[in-house]
Amino acid sequence: MTPAPAPPPLLYLDVDGPLVPFGAGPYPPADDPNPLLARIDPSLGPGLAALDCVPVWATTWMAEANRWVAPRLGLPALPVVEWPEPSAEDGRGGVHWKTPALVAHAAGRDFVWVDDEITGADRAYVAARHPGRALLYRVDPGRGLTGRDLLVLEEWLRAGP
Repeated sequence: MTPAPAPPPLLYLDVDGPLVPFGAGPYPPADDPNPLLARIDPSLGPGLAALDCVPVWATTWMAEANRWVAPRLGLPALPVVEWPEPSAEDGRGGVHWKTPALVAHAAGRDFVWVDDEITGADRAYVAARHPGRALLYRVDPGRGLTGRDLLVLEEWLRAGP
């Protein structure tokens, strides 16, 4: 009997920094309640949708990302990581507070995490505790995610186990 194929990797997406860059612009004028939303590059949506993975919001925007961000990218509503309550363990050893929750959420499944706050401490934590493949991809928050970044993600996903 042939084993079932592994499920596609998860793609954990942060919003502030990667999708809403904090750089100098220029940005289109904003009519939104949140003027930073005009900074979202809608051309990223098709590239994200074309990646062979399951995108998941990994942001403090939580389900609001489906209301405000997904439509600007032309994406459907995505699953959302539910963050645990803050704990005294958060930030220990320089590990980002999201890191343990993402490792738990992935439950051994391969994943990519796109965020602007990833450090070496997060990479070490994941390498020591996650049995699957993982790419922790830090985006410069001044420029945000770009088409070139999507090519890097696509290459990693294509490489497979």
